[in-house]
Amino acid sequence: MYKLTQKDKEQLAQRGITEGQFATQVDNLEKGFPFVKLAAAAAVGNGIIAISEQGMQSYIDLYESRQDTLKTVKFVPASGAASRMFKDMVDYYLQEGKSGIPGALQCLQNLRKFAFYDKLASKLRKYDYRIGELEAEGKYVVLDDFILHDQGLNYQKQPKAMILFHQYGTESRTAFEEHLVEGASYARSGDGQVHLHFTISPEHRPLFEHKIHAVLGQYEERLGVKFNIEFSEQKPKTDMVALNKDGELVRNEDGSLLFRPGGHGSLIENLNEIDADLIFIKNIDNVTVDRLRETTVRYKKALAGYLLELQQEVFKHLNMLESLSISTTNLAIIEGFAVQRLGIKIGMDYYSQTFREKILFWQQKLNRPIRVCGMVRNEGEPGGGPYWVLDSRNQASLQVVEASQININDEYQKKIVAQSTHFNPVDLVCSTKNYKGGKFNLRNYIDHKTGFISSKKQNGIEMRIQERPGLWNGAMADWNTIFVEVPVETFTPVKMLSDLLRKEHQGAE
Repeated sequence: MYKLTQKDKEQLAQRGITEGQFATQVDNLEKGFPFVKLAAAAAVGNGIIAISEQGMQSYIDLYESRQDTLKTVKFVPASGAASRMFKDMVDYYLQEGKSGIPGALQCLQNLRKFAFYDKLASKLRKYDYRIGELEAEGKYVVLDDFILHDQGLNYQKQPKAMILFHQYGTESRTAFEEHLVEGASYARSGDGQVHLHFTISPEHRPLFEHKIHAVLGQYEERLGVKFNIEFSEQKPKTDMVALNKDGELVRNEDGSLLFRPGGHGSLIENLNEIDADLIFIKNIDNVTVDRLRETTVRYKKALAGYLLELQQEVFKHLNMLESLSISTTNLAIIEGFAVQRLGIKIGMDYYSQTFREKILFWQQKLNRPIRVCGMVRNEGEPGGGPYWVLDSRNQASLQVVEASQININDEYQKKIVAQSTHFNPVDLVCSTKNYKGGKFNLRNYIDHKTGFISSKKQNGIEMRIQERPGLWNGAMADWNTIFVEVPVETFTPVKMLSDLLRKEHQGAE
């Protein structure tokens, strides 16, 4: 057991971390997390719903008919700098262009195709540089320098939300602005406002606030909506300690404990504070240009309609279950609905329970948050995505699983992964209210036995760090989960700068 100094205890208390939670963090770092136990890959007809075109329209109609009575929020994880996006560019710069890195060269040789071209040219002119001349002389390192660093665009340290993604004639839009446009197309609430919630890093807040001040009015006028935009940051109480290679707590130069952000799963705390009837979740970099947005909008509305239909049935059954005089026929109807529509598996021990125990079982199973998750057909290598996962009692449930959670050295698990047909694009619609209109406490539905341990070098120190279960992995493990197939056209992420050269990010005008 690690002995805490008085100063350590004060640090923990300041962050809202109990000594028990600290002990759990250290225990996880020392022991790691178990791999998930896959039962099968989810597929169409076995855990993934394929909606017909006729069904699509009916779900869209249902959502649109209810939209004026709902408060909807678009939740966009947007924390952190775009450092991964510019990794190839950084490597090329550090090697002074001597090692030709294909991704970086592709970008540097196609600068005119990027929405930030004019802004880059303007920065270069201040130093009497011209892009055409630098290209002709093969001085790509200079161009790279001005893309990455503060005398130019400083994109290496910018949040991905503030990177110019798309060009529309003389207008260019950041990823943040594209989420405003997209939100206006399907997430308008009954109060006439479009509510957007971005999770951000504290050091980037001034950038976001400046952007809102600069562009919000023109987008409201152009789109005919009013935006209500909120920001939140990861909570200090979700921060994590780290261990060095000798298994000792990592400390700062002044002797204080070093804390690191707790990872993506920490955002369940931010999500828990949102009061809305429906919450759309989509990553900051998954946006497309106007001409290709219709498919995304249709499927977002359809997923919302699908959730509303399910929710209506769930609430009806929960109200029925409140009556202890519920008939065996109605209980059988509830059982059939839960198995067929919600993918809830019934163990053999269920059939030996009393009638009252069965009622309590279904009250617990149905009265949970609901998420409808779009899943895209896997056209590349199989990996993380939708699976049937076994719990400690060998009960299977639908879960979103990351590749790092799977033991690929186990031949049976490896075979299941090879059979996977879909992956997770982060395309969710969530209901976080119960059948009486109250909010669920989302902390109650986390699987704390899931998480990630990895190595990281910081300040010259090799350390073991922990990340909480991902927001749509273990942090939502005990939700009622429904997977719906969505087309690949709805998934247009920008993980590397070169992704902006793809057709879904080009030809915006």
